[in-house]
Amino acid sequence: MEQVSDKGAIDNLVAKYGELKGEVNKIIIGQDEAVESLLTAVFSGGHCLLVGVPGLAKTLMVNTLSRALGLTFSRIQFTPDLMPSDITGTEILDESRQFRFIKGPVFANIVLADEINRTPPKTQAALLEAMQEKVVTVSGKGYRLEEPFFVLATQNPIEQEGTYPLPEAQLDRFMFDVRLDYPTFEEEMSIVKETTVDNGSDVRVVLSAEEISMYQQTIRRMPVVDNVCEYAVRLVTATRPTGKGESLADKYISWGAGPRASQYLIIGARTHAALRGKYSPDIEDVRAVAHNVLRHRIVRNYYAEAENISTDELIGKLVSGN
Repeated sequence: MEQVSDKGAIDNLVAKYGELKGEVNKIIIGQDEAVESLLTAVFSGGHCLLVGVPGLAKTLMVNTLSRALGLTFSRIQFTPDLMPSDITGTEILDESRQFRFIKGPVFANIVLADEINRTPPKTQAALLEAMQEKVVTVSGKGYRLEEPFFVLATQNPIEQEGTYPLPEAQLDRFMFDVRLDYPTFEEEMSIVKETTVDNGSDVRVVLSAEEISMYQQTIRRMPVVDNVCEYAVRLVTATRPTGKGESLADKYISWGAGPRASQYLIIGARTHAALRGKYSPDIEDVRAVAHNVLRHRIVRNYYAEAENISTDELIGKLVSGN
């Protein structure tokens, strides 16, 4: 019975996915791949890093998505003077001389960490526990975050002055690293025409928090055949230098992806398959999410930089070679 109900849930999810994209497209013109990647991360239960130049509607995209999903939303503008308590919350002494915890903006279903690399590592680390454990600890007491919980962070790839690179430990907690590109000429024409007048578009709620959690659990139960798992692990292993000087990783990569990448490849492949009405992922689903999963987990070496070989090019070579 469970297998039948799971198939029915996936069929329903495909319909809801189409509705969600329709609602987001009322506000966001173009950026279809980024929207699909965001929704894949949401239904996988993973956090997402959005990287793009200013003006590509990163913040608007996340806000619109939260409205269509019927989730609570908070935005944290990361600045050099932001303190950890500005994210997690703080204890205050109330009128009865008792300490009372005032929740910070991290207590929401979707937390937009805007320009996350503009704050020092100490403050960035305030998100680490929340992202991994779904718990915030203040003065030795833990506070459980409400499910579903996602951190969707934005980053500007151009301005480096006054920024602090994200620690590898924090980067690894993001399931996806999604890159936003400039719109096409036709898309930019539509943007100019539709956003310079008051069209009054309103976003309809398509899913509730309970439904999202149900779909996440359904996706986690999807069967995965061994050859798909083997492909994912083989792909991640290929990103790691062996020290023998024979592989692509030996030539161009200093550090490869860890086991969390293999986990996210399978979870992402499951979701990618489910959103397309498939009841089990195949190798093509793993390949479809490979760039987003591996992009921020590979550190190029001097030779790759000298030959101007990008991380995406390396991932493309690894995917085609495995």
